Amino acid sequence: MQTLLHDVRYATRQFFRNPGLTLTAVVSLAVGIGATTAVFSVIYAALVNPYPYPAAAASFG
Repeated sequence: MQTLLHDVRYATRQFFRNPGLTLTAVVSLAVGIGATTAVFSVIYAALVNPYPYPAAAASFG
């Protein structure tokens, strides 16, 4: 627990020394996570769950 507190204090000091770098890193992570979520949502909707009713693929057989 002591190490975690040291890390948090160090991160806070670095944030106030270089706020531009911190902001760039946070925005980059947010855009990356958002883009990944959007892509997987589209793939899931198009390929995994394409039909709005149950057993739709089995009725074509």
